[in-house]
Amino acid sequence: MKPTIAGIVILLGASLFWNCQNNRTFSRSELSVIPQVQKMSLGESSFQFDKSTCLLVENKEQESIASQLSGLFEKAAGWKLQIHVGTKEVSNQICFKTDLAFAEESYALEVSANKIVIRASGPAGFFYAIQTLRQLLPAEIESSQMQPETEWFVPVITISDAPSFKWRGYMLDVARHFFSKGEVLQMIDNLALHKINTLHLHLTDDQGWRIEIKKYPKLTQTGAWRVNREDKHWNSRPKQKAGEKATYGGFYTREDIKEMVAYAQSRYINIVPEIEMPAHVTASLAAYPQYSCSGGPFTVLPGGVWPVTDIYCAGNDSTFLFLEDVLSEVIDLFPSKYIHIGGDEATKTEWAKCAKCKKRIKTEGLKNTGELQSYFIKRIEKFIKSKNRVLLGWDEILEGGLPADATVMSWRGIKGGIEAAKQGHDVVMTPTSECYFDYYQGPKDTEPLAIGGYLPLGKVYDFNPVPAELDKGAAKHILGAQANLWTEYVPDIKHAEYMTFPRLAAMAEVLWSPKEVRNREDFSRRIQFLMKRYKHMGINYSKSGDKLVAKSDK
Repeated sequence: MKPTIAGIVILLGASLFWNCQNNRTFSRSELSVIPQVQKMSLGESSFQFDKSTCLLVENKEQESIASQLSGLFEKAAGWKLQIHVGTKEVSNQICFKTDLAFAEESYALEVSANKIVIRASGPAGFFYAIQTLRQLLPAEIESSQMQPETEWFVPVITISDAPSFKWRGYMLDVARHFFSKGEVLQMIDNLALHKINTLHLHLTDDQGWRIEIKKYPKLTQTGAWRVNREDKHWNSRPKQKAGEKATYGGFYTREDIKEMVAYAQSRYINIVPEIEMPAHVTASLAAYPQYSCSGGPFTVLPGGVWPVTDIYCAGNDSTFLFLEDVLSEVIDLFPSKYIHIGGDEATKTEWAKCAKCKKRIKTEGLKNTGELQSYFIKRIEKFIKSKNRVLLGWDEILEGGLPADATVMSWRGIKGGIEAAKQGHDVVMTPTSECYFDYYQGPKDTEPLAIGGYLPLGKVYDFNPVPAELDKGAAKHILGAQANLWTEYVPDIKHAEYMTFPRLAAMAEVLWSPKEVRNREDFSRRIQFLMKRYKHMGINYSKSGDKLVAKSDK
């Protein structure tokens, strides 16, 4: 049957309509991706997502990544992107193509008017490509409410991208204030958008023990709870009195931990657990005082006390057996290569008085309590190494001599990191001056109470994790950097979001984007677009960084 003239007219009209719908051209000023991509070439026209758009993947891992994008459309547009496993390419499709020439986290994204192609060597690269594609879409894609008026265009564009640093981290202190499993999962989602790949959970401290340990149930029965003094300033909270009931706190069950780890893995985030020692352990000693020098009794601290002299007894072998048991269970739950053991701010007055510790110093041929701390850390490092993991600690672990295979997290400035890198140790830079997100981010009279310090958005953006003093050989040991949110003054998740965002966006760009593509003025423009995205995501972000461009904020 021959087509009629009317039929041809209809077909031509439909074709013209389709082309008109897809010929929107974007200007560079309309684009906002954070962290900034390595290379980008903007073309003309655009690709439009609609009900018939599908994702073509090669395997189950890619399918899981694709389903996350499809889920965003289901909430915001009211329809899912269909996912197909196979190789048959058609138009109006997003194709995942494995290319082993790419480094582990790198990718290429090519958007044409009728197709999108993503190339990467493995799932992490595909995941990060999707995060970039997500930010090319209208901000409404983040909404949990239907957005019927939104047209889902992305620009025709070619992107080649890869991270500058291996360690792109964020630490959440869940010991000082407890955050529920659901809140941690939500934070993981927020980190993923920024291509953060490490979540460091500060699980134990003087004010709370947050992880279930089967062999030592009192760690959570007693150590996870403190008297509620939330109505008082952190540093003005009286200790628990006899007869008072401890009601504030919480902990993660083993099943909670497994769920959080799996959820993070699906977003290519590694959770690094921190179990503090030999100090910051009052919550632990409240449960098991026999591992202290004095024998107690202890109660979980409801707030700040300084100095904290409660400490594990380094002269008692049973202390190490206890810690090895705890770490064994932690290692079973967390697949992380790194196990963080703290090691910071250990006041050693109890060691100086303790007969067992004095004996340990003598029998091990140590000079003082400083070397006793080194003995303690090295003994723990030996155990962690026997489990095929790497010990990670704050820069105090340098004191008295660093264990051979330890990694250092440099927080008291960059000096410790420089020293460790020159010795051939891997380093994560996290100096207070640029990385402590518990610091004020704007004028104190306009901000909620914070621990002190001043860290505006621009100062985070100007951070360079690699000190100029390091030669190329030593510089290779700088794995990256990490933003730390200590929560003494952060009582809930909305406050945590406020302290984290958008400063984390600046840190993300520092750690992902090469120096040559980073630009303060352009970041200041792009952050405004990201804040719109935050609104749709329901993130309680700070607006203190609106005037980023001026360097006077340093």
